Amino acid sequence: MKAAVLRAIGAKFDVADVDVSPPREGEVLVKMAAAGVCHSDLHVVKGDLAAPLPGILGHEGAGVVLEVGPGVTNVARGDHVIPLWRASCGTCYYCSRGRPALCDMGTKIRQTGRMLDGTSRFSLNGEEIFHFNGVSSFAEMSVLPASGVIPIPKDVPLAQAALVGCGVLTGVGAVFNTARVEPGASVVVIGSGGVGLNVVQGAALAGAEKVIAVDLRDNKLELARQFGATHTINGSREDVLRAVQDLTGGRGADYAFEVIGLPQTVAQAVAIVRRGGTAVAIGIPAIKAEFALPALPMVTQEKVLKGSLYGSCDFHRDIPLILSLYTAGKLKLGELITKTYPLTEINEAFEALERGEGARGVIVFD
Repeated sequence: MKAAVLRAIGAKFDVADVDVSPPREGEVLVKMAAAGVCHSDLHVVKGDLAAPLPGILGHEGAGVVLEVGPGVTNVARGDHVIPLWRASCGTCYYCSRGRPALCDMGTKIRQTGRMLDGTSRFSLNGEEIFHFNGVSSFAEMSVLPASGVIPIPKDVPLAQAALVGCGVLTGVGAVFNTARVEPGASVVVIGSGGVGLNVVQGAALAGAEKVIAVDLRDNKLELARQFGATHTINGSREDVLRAVQDLTGGRGADYAFEVIGLPQTVAQAVAIVRRGGTAVAIGIPAIKAEFALPALPMVTQEKVLKGSLYGSCDFHRDIPLILSLYTAGKLKLGELITKTYPLTEINEAFEALERGEGARGVIVFD
């Protein structure tokens, strides 16, 4: 099968013929239909996020089950599925409390680049090729843990469904689950990329009165307007703190979401929330990045800073919810797709991502 292999940090993807082994116990083989091109994959390419290499990246996708291994009961051949980049055991401390993204099982797969038995299902001329986040959607086929796929209705287009697996769940989930934004709230979203746009539309769905998008590019701010932003601020031309205060009666925002992953924008999110307000860090920072905050205001102004991994989602609850909102016409998916690419043009897709073009590029398979 064809797959895009990343051999080293800073290298281009090499589209090669890779061997894939059949699924073993508790595993499924999925034929990928589409894969989103996400900044987290770019972080690996640039060396800002560690991953075993050589490997097949891609953690946002959708496809059809081709084969199931022994003991698999949650899906069957022919099912349409969304892969999860945080497979979970379903029984541990975190899973039993509705926090499957924090499960140790997903962490182990992420760190080793292998399946749970300690081996990879990918090889190239006898060389082991590592999995990425237990998904590896930049391949025509992939083997995944059965607990790392969620079946979805077959009438949902798979290119749109692919975006749910990361960008949509992460953004909308951060609003619904991490922050629990209430109707009438004021919300600032710092960064209007693929995830940021989903924070915007999540805040609009939650009934926020003001949804204020912040970015350095006017094209991204125009996209944010289309997804529900009531106000926009170009940080390259405006004082963001002052602009937010002007829009919120001098108080500051009730909630601020940082969707870039830079220390300075995390600090900015904390600065622009009101007394008692909540800042949520979503963007993935570089491995060794650190940030400093003034300590006194955190106490005397009772500000809150929270992290949000995968939208703090319960996947079995939240993926059906997201898809029901989509089918009801209340949540945009197709509008997130700026351009589609064949696998052979994956390097062009990443170049467009790095230039900040549009919302989401999607790799589509025949």
